[in-house]
Parts: sequence; C-alpha cells; structure tokens
Amino acid sequence: MATLQVRSINDQLYRALGARATLENRSISQEVIAIIKDYLSRPSSKHPDLTAQFLQLCGTWQDDRGEDVIAADVRRSRVQSNERFGDVL
Repeated sequence: MATLQVRSINDQLYRALGARATLENRSISQEVIAIIKDYLSRPSSKHPDLTAQFLQLCGTWQDDRGEDVIAADVRRSRVQSNERFGDVL
C-alpha cells in the first residue's frame, strides 16, 4: 500500500480536518482518504463531456447522401490528389 505525505499544511486547515475527522470518528489520515475518495468518485464539473463540447463548437456533419456515395467521393478525391502530386507521394 502506498504512503502519501503532505507537507506545509496550513494550521487552520489541519484543525478543520481534525474536527471533521472527529465528527466522523476517524483519524485525520482516514478522513483525508475518505475526502479524496469522495471527490474522485464524483463526475468532474470542471471538465464536462468533451465530445459534446467539441460537437457544439464544430457542429456535426450532416449529409443527405448515402455512405457509399460519400465513400466513393472520398476515394475519388484521394486519387485526384495523388495524381496532382505525381510521384511525390
């Protein structure tokens, strides 16, 4: 089991941790672990769903063509691109 040591903790914060630990019938170390576990088990509100943010920022691709038509267009553009650059690619 790993050990975590915290240095230079503010006296007021340490007393608050001690008071909270006493209320929960825990040692300060046990209380700190409980607080960390509780914090890490919650979804982060600072970092909402990044996929949703990305789609909102960029929008989504909407196309009425079928996937086979889109794929054919992509393939055709790749061939044309390769032909444009000759032997470079």
